[in-house]
Amino acid sequence: MPHQPNAPRPVPSATRPSRSLPRRNQRDLARGPSAPPGTVPHPQQATELVQRYKLLENLGVPIAASEDFDELARDMATQAGFLYGFVNLFLEEQTFVGLHQPPPDSGYVIVGRTMSRDHGWCPEVMARKKALPLHDVHASPRFSGNHVVDAVGIRSYFGAPLIHDSGTVLGTVCVIDPEKRPLSEARRLRDIVINAGAQVTDHIARAPVR
Repeated sequence: MPHQPNAPRPVPSATRPSRSLPRRNQRDLARGPSAPPGTVPHPQQATELVQRYKLLENLGVPIAASEDFDELARDMATQAGFLYGFVNLFLEEQTFVGLHQPPPDSGYVIVGRTMSRDHGWCPEVMARKKALPLHDVHASPRFSGNHVVDAVGIRSYFGAPLIHDSGTVLGTVCVIDPEKRPLSEARRLRDIVINAGAQVTDHIARAPVR
């Protein structure tokens, strides 16, 4: 049966702690962009980061929380029937300029506006430059062992890249949820985040955000 966005959700535990997404400490930040354990940062990553910052500056896009991007994240999450939605710029950290999540008193984990560059599944979207549909993150050993799974208890993820006309990948849009989704819903959910990504890139190109 297809997932119903408005279907009642199990009542979360009132004692479940609220935690931010995993992030590096100040000592880590001083080292610059991170890489997965056991790898050596590639100079291309630094070059791409500089290009990203320069393009965002030229476009007049502030690298901070935005009402416009928050609204786009909310619309995307609502269409998908997911608890969390993100517009994510890949800067020194993953920076959620657009964020939708449950209210603070919901009992669900409340996330912050940043996360380490090597956590979550968005780094995979950045590398492959195409959408990543994970209807059940535990269905693939490659994606099940992830800091975000433990920190937020996520079971489903759908993300798409934000690619400027110049070819520069600025970041991603994604939705995450503590419930897995039927495989039959994967294509519809993938299309939702792809369309949302197109809206974000169009919005960036048209005018500066608030």
